[in-house]
Amino acid sequence: MTQERTGVATVKGNPLTLIGPELKVGDKAPDFKVNKDLFTEVSLSEYNGKVKLISVVPSIDTGVCDAQTRKFNEAAAELGDNVVILTISADLPMAQARWCGAAEVDKVVTLSDYKTNSFGEAFGVLIKEIRLDMRSIFVLDENNTIQYTEYLKEMTDHPNYEEAIQAVKKLV
Repeated sequence: MTQERTGVATVKGNPLTLIGPELKVGDKAPDFKVNKDLFTEVSLSEYNGKVKLISVVPSIDTGVCDAQTRKFNEAAAELGDNVVILTISADLPMAQARWCGAAEVDKVVTLSDYKTNSFGEAFGVLIKEIRLDMRSIFVLDENNTIQYTEYLKEMTDHPNYEEAIQAVKKLV
């Protein structure tokens, strides 16, 4: 039976149920499958050997998600070639591509959890009530060990951008 967590997340003060475990620093990151486009699935192993900043947004077309993705796109330039920034949402891959083109975002990799919610369940961020992923940040080292996590309590809040970027810088 899949774990459900209550009392840990809200949207505009309304309670949400998250599906999956709460991962902690030191845990080995679980594998997952997400879509690069409608027909191409990728897993965590696709990015082996790199430091990974995983930026999770509920929907790329909302204000906070837009700002979060732009902020990490800007940061990517200073983090070097050994770092990959993955932005994961349950948006369709075409919507992600359209948004990236319009926003001129080209340094983050957008991945879609729309098909199986594999990432959301594995990382404990799948929102049961609306089948979107809860805003969160994960930093993984080259061996996929979690070095930083931020599970936001309120969906509409911004993550701690500087803390996440500093966690990446400590690894490169």
